[in-house]
This record gives sequence, C-alpha cells and structure tokens, in this order.
Amino acid sequence: MSNVRIRDANVLIVFQPIERLASKTKQDLIHLEPYAVHLWGIELDGPPPCLDRCAGWLDEAERQRAARFVREDLRRHYVLAHGGFRAVLSHYLGVSPELVEFDRGETGKPMLVRELRDRSAITFNLSHAHGRVLVAVSRAQEVGIDLERVRSDVPVENLSRRFFTQSEHMTIMHSAPEQHTAIFFRYWVAKEAVLKAQGIGLRGLTGCEITLGTDGVGKDVRVRVDSRLLDPLRVQLLSCESGWEAAVAAQNLDRVKQCSSSTE
Repeated sequence: MSNVRIRDANVLIVFQPIERLASKTKQDLIHLEPYAVHLWGIELDGPPPCLDRCAGWLDEAERQRAARFVREDLRRHYVLAHGGFRAVLSHYLGVSPELVEFDRGETGKPMLVRELRDRSAITFNLSHAHGRVLVAVSRAQEVGIDLERVRSDVPVENLSRRFFTQSEHMTIMHSAPEQHTAIFFRYWVAKEAVLKAQGIGLRGLTGCEITLGTDGVGKDVRVRVDSRLLDPLRVQLLSCESGWEAAVAAQNLDRVKQCSSSTE
C-alpha cells in the first residue's frame, strides 16, 4: 500500500514535517495524470540527522550556495527545503533524491535534465518562506506556486503603488484598513505564481494584473499580462492557516490535489 496520501486541495493546506518526507530511502512512486497538479506543504523543522540526509542529496552548486549563508537558520532552511524538494520529485521519477538533476531553461526557470524530462514530462515549482515550503508538481503544463507569510511590517501602500496596477492598488486602499495587508499579500502570491509559471519572474510584476473574485478569496481570478487577458492561464488561491497566503497558477487547475507522506 502506498504511503502517500492525496486529498482535495480545497481543504486547509497541511505542512508536514520534513523528517517524515525525508525519512525513507525508497520513495513510493506516484502516477501523475496529464494536467493534474499535486501540492506538497513542508515544515522545515528537521533534526540533525534529517539535515545531514538532505545535505547529502544536494548537488555541488546547491552545497556552495548553502555555504554562503551567514545565518545558520537560513542555511539550514535552504538545505532542508531543497532536500525535501528532491524527495518530493523522487516520488514521480522513480529515482532516489540524489539522482534528481536539474537544468535551466532560457528564462532561468529550473527544469529536469533531458533524460528525466523525457521519462516523466513533469513540471514543478517551489516556494519557501519563513521555515515553510510549498511545492507544485504537474505534467504536460507549466506550473507556478507562491507562499508568503502575512507580515505587518511591510509598507503595503508604497509597494502596491509602485509595483501593482492602479486597479489593484485602489482595491487594497478602498478595503477596510485592517484588511490592507492580507489583500496585498493575496495579490502578491497570485501575481508571483503567474509569473513563475511563465518563467518570467518578478521583473514582470508591473505588467501583470490580477482581478480577484467578489469574495476576494479566488474562485474567480482573472489574469492580464501586458494588456492581454490570458484565458488559458488560471490562478487558484489556496487555503492556509491564518497569517499565510498561497496561490498556484497553471493552464488547467481542474485537478488540484494535496499530497503528504504517511508513516502508516
């Protein structure tokens, strides 16, 4: 019996301990249907043995980048995040995490090396913030994911005026003052998920416009990039616990599921 649970993503996103995900040497293989999207939430709270295992899975470039972090907590989170990411992908590739290898596309977006890409046709994206990671895995379509902790120290008015469209900025400013920060981050994760799916990154932030549904929680989210309405690209805001916002973007979001490793 598989030790991977898959459940609907319209429930609260659960962030599982990294130790549970990285504890097994052989990962259970998951079959991913075309255009399905699987989400993995990970809590980066692993003990030293887990940290050592994740560090052993990284490639040389990742090890060098981890070594450049001055703060120990940031270095630890980087190692656990990228080790956990490899553990997730190993579920879909049928190889051990240290054999997951990456190339970069023309825009710099990571992709699997050709051998693994031809074998699986999976795509993926990762976002990590404040000790948590959210991974999206899909097949036959590009996917983008973003996760942010809602922080009260962010200058919402100045940032939204500078980087958001006029309509987005006015929506935030016309909302109740106590809602400004949460709505700002809701827009932010939706916009970044779109740009990451396209492989553009934050340089396209001002050219991306998001229209949230009337409930503000994202069942009707429209996307406009550089004055073009992108009908094929959809965004889904994800339910997280209070104080967090997350979103996933892809052409097809009809089959979004949340996954987790189980010790049962």
